[in-house]
Amino acid sequence: MTDDAAAAPTCLAHPPLGDHPAHTRCTGVHGVDGRPLHAAALKFFWGPMDCGKSTMALQMNYNHARQGRRGLVTTRIDRSLGPQVTTRIGLAHEAIEVTEEMDLRALVRGRWAEGVRVDYLICDEACFYTVDHVEQMAELVDDYDVDVFAFGLATDFRSDMFPAARRLFELADSVARIQVEVLCWCGREGLLNARVVDGRVVREGAQVVIGDTVDTAQVRYQVLCRRHYRSGDLGPRT
Repeated sequence: MTDDAAAAPTCLAHPPLGDHPAHTRCTGVHGVDGRPLHAAALKFFWGPMDCGKSTMALQMNYNHARQGRRGLVTTRIDRSLGPQVTTRIGLAHEAIEVTEEMDLRALVRGRWAEGVRVDYLICDEACFYTVDHVEQMAELVDDYDVDVFAFGLATDFRSDMFPAARRLFELADSVARIQVEVLCWCGREGLLNARVVDGRVVREGAQVVIGDTVDTAQVRYQVLCRRHYRSGDLGPRT
């Protein structure tokens, strides 16, 4: 080994994976997935309920996997209450359930230790992750060259930002509102997620309560425009 090679900084992004020709130092131009080294990014995609966040997460995973990249799909408190990402249009995908104690960096390092390449993470329901999880996402991008694509709500039923969403707004390389328009019952653009119990909008209670947008749910959520969110008007009864 030359003195120059010995002095080169160690790259955590592409550790050896058995016989796979992974780069162990930041001297190459591209990583094992063909992308430039240190080009990873943390991206947060957000919007109200029913705007297609989970659908977009699965599409993102499909697009990257189709190009030969390898990733992990994670979620936290999916409405199915199972380790999967589900969508309201019927799509579903197995996922790793993120617990409060889980370290996303250790998750990736563990896969690498097993000889499994991880080029990116899909983090669905990211609003329910912890702030520490978001810090770990940033570290995976900056120190391990792993792309992280996070999807979730920005605000809760009180119109307050989720702590993890706030941190994603602060740290993400890019933040994009999902462009699928969700309408309030009045026809205006839906902005806010109202929690409905016994036919009434409630404004107190635990920040996270599992529900759905269907009328038969014991606890349900309805996307409203700001005017009708503030007034608590759920629209004409059908």
